[in-house]
Amino acid sequence: MNALSARPLLKRTWVRIALVILALILAARWFFSSPPVPARKSGQQMDAIVYHKYGSPDVLRLEHIDKLLPNDSQVLIKVRAASANPLDWHFMHGTPYIMRIGTGFGKPKAIRLGADVSGVIELVGSAVTQFKPGDEVFGTGGGSYGQYVRTSFKDVVLKPASISFEQAAAIPVAGVTALQGLRDKGKIQKGQKVLINGASGGVGTFAVQIAKAMGAEVTGVCSTKNIELVKSLGADHVIDYTKDDYSKGAEHYDVILDNVGNHSLSENRHVLVKHGTYVLIGGGGPNDGKWVGPLLRPIAELFQRPFVSQRQTMLLAQINQADLNVLANLIETKKVTPVIDRTYPLSEVPAAIRYLEEGHAKGKVVITVRR
Repeated sequence: MNALSARPLLKRTWVRIALVILALILAARWFFSSPPVPARKSGQQMDAIVYHKYGSPDVLRLEHIDKLLPNDSQVLIKVRAASANPLDWHFMHGTPYIMRIGTGFGKPKAIRLGADVSGVIELVGSAVTQFKPGDEVFGTGGGSYGQYVRTSFKDVVLKPASISFEQAAAIPVAGVTALQGLRDKGKIQKGQKVLINGASGGVGTFAVQIAKAMGAEVTGVCSTKNIELVKSLGADHVIDYTKDDYSKGAEHYDVILDNVGNHSLSENRHVLVKHGTYVLIGGGGPNDGKWVGPLLRPIAELFQRPFVSQRQTMLLAQINQADLNVLANLIETKKVTPVIDRTYPLSEVPAAIRYLEEGHAKGKVVITVRR
């Protein structure tokens, strides 16, 4: 390619980059904020984890707050269990800073923390016909680290009777992320070779099982101490990253699902087949990329896209009832089993988040709420 023929290509690339930056700003505002929901007070109090400023887990407090009633399209859930996600520490730290466009610049707009939830429906809004009080459900609800949480009826589904509330709470964010990363972004097919980087973590443990259920040949990457766990989940091959670097190996993969982001795009392309797909799970560590976090990856991908045949993409999962039900079915048919590392009571959420931040959790960290 000569300089003259490259100019239109570069011009189009810069236009794409400008559009991506604009999209990132708009996405941050949309993803990290939600329209205010009218508050209906019950006149009762409840315990919940709150934070009034950004910072380490030390900013989290267990406080008595108003127990709010559901609006017309919501359900009120008596929480039995919740689970911790990297999303929680991003909200807690207010990083990457771009997210503060939606969450608040100087201090958080919404003071409650937590997303994954399982429990029993106590009240339903006047427009809700899908559920009734007494139904056991799981899904997501903003502020799930508390005795009660209200959420849209579209964000929960019935809990399989065969699993505990703790297991159900482990599913939503991690399970849907793994499912959408493999099925929608990776578009994996039966017989393809799939590598899961970070196979022993929250998303990774689901991804190994889901990829196997979809008929893939699965390679998991983890540390020495987690090899047996990853094998037990069905991985055909396991790479110990403390001894071997998958990006320098001779094997090539159709899909790489990366939960860690510790290798460059070029290193990952080295072990992808010609038309393979690399999927980065958005997030990163609590101190990674404080301004835009992993969102720089899509920009780098735009620079490289015209020159490579492989596809590189990033995922921020969107929770929906259809995918929650897919996961419930996989669990009921025993193709997937949630993996729980540790459980903490509601009062010890700061310790749970601190443990998760260390990056060594095997599967999910679950919060239990007493009846």
